Parts: sequence; C-alpha cells; structure tokens
Amino acid sequence: MTGTTPERTAGTATLRTAAAPDVPQEATPAQTLRAALWMLGSIASFSSMAVAGRELAGELDTFEIMTYRSLIGLFIVLVVAGVAGTLHQVNTRSFGTQIARNIAHFTGQNLWFYAVTVIPLAQVFALEFTSPLWVIVLSPIFLGERLTRTRAFAAVMGFVGILIVARPDPAGLNLGIAAAASCAIFFATTAILTKRLTRTQSITCIMVYLTATQLVFGLIASGYDGNIALPGTSALPWVIIIAVAGLVAHYCLTTALSIAPATVVMPMDFIRLPAIAIIAMLLYAEPLDPLVFLGAAIIFGGNYLNIWRETRAR
Repeated sequence: MTGTTPERTAGTATLRTAAAPDVPQEATPAQTLRAALWMLGSIASFSSMAVAGRELAGELDTFEIMTYRSLIGLFIVLVVAGVAGTLHQVNTRSFGTQIARNIAHFTGQNLWFYAVTVIPLAQVFALEFTSPLWVIVLSPIFLGERLTRTRAFAAVMGFVGILIVARPDPAGLNLGIAAAASCAIFFATTAILTKRLTRTQSITCIMVYLTATQLVFGLIASGYDGNIALPGTSALPWVIIIAVAGLVAHYCLTTALSIAPATVVMPMDFIRLPAIAIIAMLLYAEPLDPLVFLGAAIIFGGNYLNIWRETRAR
C-alpha cells in the first residue's frame, strides 16, 4: 500500500525522487526488468479503472462510485494492516493535513471519473500527466521548495502540451476537458500534502485515513438527497475492479520506484497513453488523435526533463 493516489502517477514519481535520495542512480538490467514487470501491473490497473468508470456511468454517479470504492478499499486496508500488525500506527497527529489531503483527492478523483465518461480516454490520460508539473508550481508555496529554471521550463512545456491536447476553442471546450485538466491540479495538491504527511506518518496511517474519510465524504455527497443507488449485479464487478485496481496500481508503481530510479520508471508509465488509446479504440470506437499524442509527448518531456535534472543534480 502507498500513501499516494491512483490518479497521480507521474506526480508520485517526482515526489518520491525528491524525498528519497537513497534511490539508486543506476539500475541493473535485472532491476530494470523487475521494474518493468511491476509497471505493467500499474498500467493494466489504471487502464482497468478507466474502463470500469466508463462502464458504470449509466448506473452510478461519481459520488456513489467513490463511496463503494472507499468502502471496499477500507476493508482491504484494514485486513492487510491487521495481518501486517501495523494498525497501531494509526494516530490523530496531523489530522488537519490528513483531511485536507483527502478532500483534494476526493475532489480530483470525482473529476477524473466524470471526465472518463464524457471525453476520449486518451485525452483524460494526457491531461492527467500534467499533475507533476502542477507539483512544480505549487511546491514553492506549500513546501517552500525552490523554483529552478529547469522546473519553470518543464512547467511551461506542460502548459504548451495542455494547449495542444485541449485545443481551447470556445466551441470545442466542454466540462469533460475542464474536469480532466482540473483533476490534475487536485492530484498535485494531494501529492504535495502526501509528501508532507510522509515526514511524520506511516503508510498504514495515511491509507486508513484516505479510505475512511473518503467513505464519509462519499456517503455525504451521494446521500444528501436520501437516495444512494446500490450497484446491480452487472455493475458490482466493475465497482470491485475500481476498488482493487486503485490499490494495486499504486502498490505496483511504488514497488517499481523502489527498485529502479524515476528516470527509468517514468518512461514506462507513459505507455499508459497509447495503451488506453488502443483500448478505447477497440471498446468504444474512439479515434486515435495525433494531436493528443503530440501534446502528451510534450507534457511527458517536461516531466522527464525535470526528473532527469533532479537526479543528475543529486
């Protein structure tokens, strides 16, 4: 289990690189292969979440999806923590930061689930890759980190990539694009607050708060009108996929980052974009848009440049 969120893959890698100077600077072929295998699990899990979210669109709203996902996730976290003997690590220190982090994650995840139901999946994933660039912009404010020239240039590249992917035209803009772009900001905020929490809190503590508070948020948001839809027999498997895939994705990602440097792992994560584009083409007849790939490549270039420069400096 990790203290990060499904959505924020690239942002997780950036923060982990900065927070873990003992990560090896060179990866052996065996380590690279192991990291690649773990990343395949992460890519498959994130893609499964997107497809499951699309399939649930007609039966459950995003708040209900988050409610059931958090309920199943909390059960899994408590069972695993109980078996590992780490439940005693849960405490009330940094309670305010825990709540703020999980509000940001809850908001970002709901925006993400909405986006995957209304715009092409490749477009959602491309805009999601801007999350670590928002971390660069927000870190000086929330963490007191320095905004270097490389980080500023990487952020500008990300902005250019956003313009290419979204192609802001009053006639072409819609709530789906706005939701996908906005969720990256909330995921970046989540990553920054997670980094602050990991200085004093264990992964078990972070994950228990993550699933428990978001279950409460989901119940409030979906049940304010006194009507929470129950997943039918056809929807229940998709709900379970979302809950399990979210935990597995970040476990695989964190494991890969513990084996090899971010400069090795992050290019593997970029495979998510063509993978989901092909899946969307096969399942939903979504066309392959070259401009989405071009914009995503620029966004990824900004991410990778920042990670590579940070690693070299260290």
